[in-house]
Amino acid sequence: MERLFSLSDFDLDYSDHQDTFKDLAKLAAKVTGTSISLVNLIDSLTQWTISNYGLDLDQMLREESVCQYTIMETEQFEVADLSKDDRFKDKFYVTGGPNVRYYYGVPLKTSKGLQIGALCVLDTERKVLDPEKIELMKIIADEIVSRLKTHKVLENLRNKLNEAKQTQKKVAHDIRGPLGGIVGLAQIIKDQGEDNHMDEVLEFVNLIHKSGNSILDLAEEILDSHKENKSAPSQNGILDSNRFNLVLFKEKLLKLYEPQAKHKNVVLSITTSSLTENVAFSKNKLLQITGNIISNAIKFTPVGGTITVDLRLAITLEMPTLIISVTDNGVGMTADSIQQILAGNAASTGGTSGEPGFGFGLALVKHLIDSLEGEMKIHSILGKGTTFEVRLPQNIY
Repeated sequence: MERLFSLSDFDLDYSDHQDTFKDLAKLAAKVTGTSISLVNLIDSLTQWTISNYGLDLDQMLREESVCQYTIMETEQFEVADLSKDDRFKDKFYVTGGPNVRYYYGVPLKTSKGLQIGALCVLDTERKVLDPEKIELMKIIADEIVSRLKTHKVLENLRNKLNEAKQTQKKVAHDIRGPLGGIVGLAQIIKDQGEDNHMDEVLEFVNLIHKSGNSILDLAEEILDSHKENKSAPSQNGILDSNRFNLVLFKEKLLKLYEPQAKHKNVVLSITTSSLTENVAFSKNKLLQITGNIISNAIKFTPVGGTITVDLRLAITLEMPTLIISVTDNGVGMTADSIQQILAGNAASTGGTSGEPGFGFGLALVKHLIDSLEGEMKIHSILGKGTTFEVRLPQNIY
């Protein structure tokens, strides 16, 4: 669970980092003399290939991967011939193209020693790596983690810069009204000169006093809101890197999770509310939350089944709310299972096609939703299916 928390803290869009690590993936292959190199991050159900060299691969079910074993080792994991290992001899990448045989991987470790993924090299022929090459592989792996950390820092700095820009705009816009009132009242007093009556002057002074106080109250409000960690809205209709709208959110989910659905012959359908589909909102942890729920739905939906994802942004005076609803026609769950999930104690079970459970996926979802002050509801009928509904408050202004 702690490993998944660490991975989710990077809040990565797994489809956006090919160029970030392309040079390191190529370097790993060249150093080891292999034809293929992959940079993989592994969540509860999926291995995400965020960069590759020699093999066009985006993702793989965790149970199909070799790197799932690498993250369970302290230093390295090596297989001399995958075709002679019972764990891998029937895998598609061994029996068919690219017909790999040799595998060597090192874990991607955070500063706390948590292994969030693996850097691996593969080849169609057996290789022998000398100690110098192994050491270089570990150095490259450390550099990958360092770049992930740098990306996280830069995103945080970008957030704060956007907050500062929005605060500046808010000050300029909101303070103009009260100041204009003060200037206008002062001009009236000046223009009337000796014709001013004391009671009128006192009334004008009273209004000036109120306007001055409103400026002070506004300043306090701005300072207080600036202390909070709020994402900046889009500017001129253009989304910054920390914002989604429903259209982009849908595109990302389809790109990341439609391959998993097709792999199991499950139909994944995503709908959005047209009235608010272009309104920007924070993308903080959305891919991790929704992706885990979709992956879980695929796991418990039989072949030929259907999963429907409904994305809505409800605009209200109290608090705009992003509503994510994921419905499947899978095996369903008992009331006890639902309570365990909502309590953050979900147990791991196997899928409808024998997919192994690696645990913690829904517990991570519950943790992330709680951290965003959201709520999750689950409706299920055994044998007919399940609906997960997530509501997350949004600051879209």
